Amino acid sequence: MNVKTLVSNGILAALYIAVSALIQPFGFTNVQFRVSEIFNHLVVFNKKYIFGVVLGVFFTNLFFSPLVAYDLIFGVGHSLITLLILIGAKKFIKGIWPRLLFNTALFTFTMFIIAYELKLAFGVPFFFGWLTTAAGELTVMLIGAPIMYALNKRINFSKMV
Repeated sequence: MNVKTLVSNGILAALYIAVSALIQPFGFTNVQFRVSEIFNHLVVFNKKYIFGVVLGVFFTNLFFSPLVAYDLIFGVGHSLITLLILIGAKKFIKGIWPRLLFNTALFTFTMFIIAYELKLAFGVPFFFGWLTTAAGELTVMLIGAPIMYALNKRINFSKMV
């Protein structure tokens, strides 16, 4: 990994943690409006951002989660699995908007992983947990898609790592 990629991912992880810390009360409920999840969209522009996102999720869950052990397994696993699926699917999806929408749908769908975590940890009914966490994820990712698209027009995320 070159220095530019390492620094970019370190900054991304720090941003993920900082944004998560700001909205901490809303990021760990069964609805989970974790605004920092918009950073998942960066992998649409360049797969190298996976390192910063996953590290951000790891340290956010380590420092702020009331379910540290569960979140380190399920939360980090959810992000890693979903981003790897995105990276694999990107070659079949042409265009930024279709990729952003696919990423949004993918993260929303895979919230079943977090729903399972909530079932194990708190006994939250699986489908209720999936519905509420998916609703929060869908909201954040839909709001984040045009923001990341607009920022990419100015910054060009693909060349920053």
